[in-house]
Amino acid sequence: MKIRSLARKDKAGLLSLLIKTKAFTSAEIDVAMELIDIVLNDQDQKDYKIYCAVNDEEGLLGYVCYGHCPMTEGTFDLYWIAADPEFQNQGVGSALMDYLEGEVRRLKGRIILVDTSSISQYEEARRFYLRKGFQEVARVPDYYSPGNDRITFCKRLTKNI
Repeated sequence: MKIRSLARKDKAGLLSLLIKTKAFTSAEIDVAMELIDIVLNDQDQKDYKIYCAVNDEEGLLGYVCYGHCPMTEGTFDLYWIAADPEFQNQGVGSALMDYLEGEVRRLKGRIILVDTSSISQYEEARRFYLRKGFQEVARVPDYYSPGNDRITFCKRLTKNI
């Protein structure tokens, strides 16, 4: 497995991957694809970075999308991380997260934040973030819809000063 920058040839495969996970609503997939289009179509944009995990034949295994939070010093948002269901629990997500952390450190980042949902279909994602050293730092009740809270997880890459 290697991790490389998003390429135009990845677009259809990423759409298929997002659908196959069965973890995202059609609206969420639309937003993910919007961000992919922004990265592919605007080389000057600085809001989003996308990297893909691929096998030796360039087959997509997963991807990660993140960006620096405006008006912060070293805070980054993890917007999307997904692995092809055929390769889940085989280290793809961990490799992408490790890559993300390395890139954020290289950019002098201090904090990575990720928001997720409280509904049951996101339980695996929440467990993944906890295993990767994130801590729940905020919960907004009924944020996405009644009974569907927004949970914010945080991982500090540097000690508090």
